[in-house]
Amino acid sequence: MMVRKSKGITDKHIRVLEFVNDYQSEFGRPPSIREIGEKVKISSTSVVNYYLEQLEKKGYIERDNRVSRGMRLTDKVNEIMQVTTEMLRVPILGPIAAGPLMLVPEPGINYMNDKEYDAVDIARSLLPSKEKGNDLYALEVKGDSMIDAMINDGDIVVMKPAIEAKNGEMVAIRLDDEYTLKYFYKEKDRYRLQPANPAMKPIMVKKNAPMEIKGKVVMVIRKMEKMT
Repeated sequence: MMVRKSKGITDKHIRVLEFVNDYQSEFGRPPSIREIGEKVKISSTSVVNYYLEQLEKKGYIERDNRVSRGMRLTDKVNEIMQVTTEMLRVPILGPIAAGPLMLVPEPGINYMNDKEYDAVDIARSLLPSKEKGNDLYALEVKGDSMIDAMINDGDIVVMKPAIEAKNGEMVAIRLDDEYTLKYFYKEKDRYRLQPANPAMKPIMVKKNAPMEIKGKVVMVIRKMEKMT
């Protein structure tokens, strides 16, 4: 993500925004305050927090201090971005459960030019530099199991196809003929699909059970953005 200067925004603010965007796109969750400090070379976490507070006051990020890594970029970031005119049409294939499992259309084929599906338009400059974006697809979140990751019912998650994941990555998982959105963890003799909601229990899956990773979260589009 490339951003340009705006009133009251310093190079340090810009580096924080760039890192938050790139980290979120790669890992499906925001970075910690310590990780931000390491990247932008700020040794004090209180100073990092000061920069985040300034960005929040200016409307470039939203924060929820009740949860770990409770932070997300807002669409106001677009105002200071050097956005190219090239837009990417990402098809919305259907719903995905952030709660009870449900059926969704099968990802894995190119729906990019299929007018049968609703779609969201995303500037290519919003994607990580290594992400071409031609095989992306989107799913509408149903449920509240990922609310502590600041993903709410009705939000849109943009996915890239994947068959493997690292511990802690947010993925779309297929169990039999149903899909769910969870954090993925590989444990000794099982997989743990962890919700981001303390009121909900993880899904435990034996390693010999029929389970497939179908994609990783690239970005989240809030429900109110979808409706505008």
